[in-house]
Amino acid sequence: MTSLDKSLLDEFESIVGASHALHEDELVASYSTDWTGRFKGSTPLVLRPGTTEEVAQILRVASDANVALVPQGGNTGLVGGSVPLRGEVVLSLLRLNVCEPVDVLAQQVSLGAGVTLAQAQNHVSPFNLAIGVDLAARDSCTIGGMIATNAGGINVVRYGPMRDQLLGVEAVTADGSSISHLEGLEKDNTGYHLPGLFAGSEGSLAVITKARLRLHPQLDERCSAMLAFKSVGDAVSATAQLRRSVPDLHAVEVIFREAMDLVSDYISTSIPVRSDGSAWLIVEAASSSDPTDQLAQAIGDLGDLVLDVAVGHDSTSRAGLWQFREKITEAIATRGTPHKLDVTLPASELAEFVSRIPEIISEVDRRATAVMFGHLGDGNVHVNVLGDDGLEPDNEVESAVLGYVAQLGGSISAEHGIGTAKKEFLHLNRSGQEIAIFRAIKSSFDPKGILSPNTLIPAEEQ
Repeated sequence: MTSLDKSLLDEFESIVGASHALHEDELVASYSTDWTGRFKGSTPLVLRPGTTEEVAQILRVASDANVALVPQGGNTGLVGGSVPLRGEVVLSLLRLNVCEPVDVLAQQVSLGAGVTLAQAQNHVSPFNLAIGVDLAARDSCTIGGMIATNAGGINVVRYGPMRDQLLGVEAVTADGSSISHLEGLEKDNTGYHLPGLFAGSEGSLAVITKARLRLHPQLDERCSAMLAFKSVGDAVSATAQLRRSVPDLHAVEVIFREAMDLVSDYISTSIPVRSDGSAWLIVEAASSSDPTDQLAQAIGDLGDLVLDVAVGHDSTSRAGLWQFREKITEAIATRGTPHKLDVTLPASELAEFVSRIPEIISEVDRRATAVMFGHLGDGNVHVNVLGDDGLEPDNEVESAVLGYVAQLGGSISAEHGIGTAKKEFLHLNRSGQEIAIFRAIKSSFDPKGILSPNTLIPAEEQ
């Protein structure tokens, strides 16, 4: 672990105060590992600034001393992007949790990077407005982390990912310089769009301290349904039809065989539709008026594609369906430490991918299993590879799965970013020239390479 001399520790402590400069082992332990427990590091210091100015002061000191830092929000990432793997200082942004007044006229809001998604949702809901991105980890994931990873979630099919919600940012670059554009202009063609660049940059370019988000009308009238399908191909075809025929389609989630069996056992609840299928969709329509008839008509038009349907009309019955999707990650965690490979496939390749993955994994590690689910509306499949008896699977599994994704024209990262887990596979999706451009952009923002040094960009070949 990197050590810091006392004078430097004292200088950092003078910025945030002794109670927000943590260095005791028992206090920093939770900041040094990710949610899955797969990525574990160590840190000599956790700093918890409460203002953008404190972040700027910290970065000026760190830059002068060549001290590397890892920005961290809710630490819900799954690819090691916010873990201090080489003894970096952790910059926890959870105290940047101010929710500014909602701009009802513009349908926008400015939020601190440490605001959780649930806090943001509760803040804007009284004004009949909603955040465009929703995640199962809403109680712990933060606005800053969601921007850094360009999070998508269950409503991408309607509103797009976090980048599409972003109208402005306040951020601090590696030398302690501040950038702030929170005016919320819907159109601003004055050069490069820095908020869009920071979205998905995983903390490698600057530390986001505040964001201006576009809001959407809150849609209280909802109808959800679970549909069972004989094959993955049928589920894919049905999704395409629903996207064409349901104007108020709000979510299309998919659960495959192994995941459905696992979560059903975990929540001790029988599958509410036929259990002999290969794939299940949870679809939701949302509107200002009751969308039940609209969704029912569209499902009826699917005909023999659907084996069985269960409908959730009220909040209780909808929650009963959605628990099968939202509890999957918890269910997987009970089986050991998974290798999480969140990928995106072209719609035409989804069925082939899902059917071939178990065989591809078995060729590398015959005792490993794949638990898959995802957001079928945007082609995102969460591939969770579990080893036998709680052990981690062979590391070569990642190379095999991600190589196949690239072969099919997909992306090796759909959510959670590249992080540490996938950076050596970036070449599968990006050319050497593109990676060189990434390095040049990184160097222009962070010439000393002190921000998230283990994330996103692979080591340069010597």
